[in-house]
Amino acid sequence: MSAWAERRIRRQMAASRPRPRSVWVASGIGLVAVLLLAFGAFLPLVGFLAGITGTTAGLVPFPFLRVTLVTLVGAVVVLALLLLAVTRRHGATAWTAVVLALLVTVGVTVFPLVAVAIGSADRAGDVWPVISGLWTRFVG
Repeated sequence: MSAWAERRIRRQMAASRPRPRSVWVASGIGLVAVLLLAFGAFLPLVGFLAGITGTTAGLVPFPFLRVTLVTLVGAVVVLALLLLAVTRRHGATAWTAVVLALLVTVGVTVFPLVAVAIGSADRAGDVWPVISGLWTRFVG
């Protein structure tokens, strides 16, 4: 039998072998945890920050475009990592992919808060010259 035929037989045997239970457990836990973070932390946080921006008439800036881009890129990376976890044959590899997916999810969840905080700090630096200018107008 040729080496080519042996490799083909090994691939067919590996494809027919069922995945270990640890791969399914890791993938399931990863999917549930990512969904909980997305619906329990990310969406309420973004809604809250957008609401603050709306009620302060733009004094607290919300970087909509940057948050959207980070969210889309993060979602693609998380989905790829979860897909990687489900298609692996070893539990350790699946768990590694799930942990990375959770780290990316936490990063995407925290990004809007950091972006709004940085934007607000920049905006606060712009407030002082306005206040001093008003003070000089009223005082003389």
